[in-house]
Amino acid sequence: MAIVLAIETSCDETAAAIVNNCHVCSSVVSSQISLHRQYGGVVPEMASREHVAIVNAAISQAMQSAHLNWSEIDGIAVTSAPGLVGALLVGLSAAKTLAVLHHKPFLGVHHLEGHIYASYLTDPTLQPPFLCLLVSGGHTSLIFVKNCGDYETLGQTRDDAAGEAFDKVARLLDLGYPGGPAIDLLAAQGNPQRFPLPEGQISLPGGVYHPYDTSFSGLKTAVLRLVQKLEQTGQVPLPVADLAASFQAAVVRALTRRAIACALDYGLGTIVVGGGVAANRGLRQQLQQAAALHNLHVLFPPMQFCTDNAAMIACAAADHLNRGHCSPLTLGVQSRLAIADVMQLYQPD
Repeated sequence: MAIVLAIETSCDETAAAIVNNCHVCSSVVSSQISLHRQYGGVVPEMASREHVAIVNAAISQAMQSAHLNWSEIDGIAVTSAPGLVGALLVGLSAAKTLAVLHHKPFLGVHHLEGHIYASYLTDPTLQPPFLCLLVSGGHTSLIFVKNCGDYETLGQTRDDAAGEAFDKVARLLDLGYPGGPAIDLLAAQGNPQRFPLPEGQISLPGGVYHPYDTSFSGLKTAVLRLVQKLEQTGQVPLPVADLAASFQAAVVRALTRRAIACALDYGLGTIVVGGGVAANRGLRQQLQQAAALHNLHVLFPPMQFCTDNAAMIACAAADHLNRGHCSPLTLGVQSRLAIADVMQLYQPD
């Protein structure tokens, strides 16, 4: 058993949490959405400054809510890769300081591994091997989870991630930022079959398609051209609900088809979903229905743990700590690090 305090500052949420293995003792998340909304996306320097202003209060609140003292904490964890370098450095500095001050083991955690472990917060009995569909603003991947720290990417996006496509189409439809929740809400009111949109298959030599990779840039362009055509033919106001529903249906169809095919091909009976797009109601419904047809089990994290949070980081760190893994205090941050290289974070100098 390991009680871990974790800090997450990889992008635009300042988060701190304490987890006892897979049990959440406290979770504090301060979102910067209102700060970045006027710019239509995250401004890195602003995000870093906001983390500096909030991180200490978030840590204090997490400790108070958990009703624990420092002697009861077994380790200090932080997201160290991937993410915005300036933002990551804020969390890393705070975590290292706490680890040294309180003589605790220090663990740097891979952000995507945290999203994988978010599903353990729903089902602590979850055991590898299983398939993880990781869908967020920066990542769309199918990851074969073999064991703690042992991952193989079987499919990924060749361009825009799913969450990124949601943001761009929402901007096109004048729905604001972030785009995912806005489109999800509006899609419930629209007709998903009104506008047929492309799924974005990836061509390979020999005229075949990569079965697991995704592409959403073509879908985004198709929506743009459709909007332009509707405006040119005088269809104003635009049928925004139908456009949102049709776009979301195309994304969900692409993700569901690939996840089911990948799980069946690799003989994996469980699919876990992580990342901000895991909160999408259309994806939750369609993937669960499709999985049931093939006797596959699908596991989604709780809504509050789909977007960036520190509880998932602490959960991953607790498993590593129980296995004797620890990071050197010389560990730095990395804007990019493949999930297959996660164990580099725990190698000594």
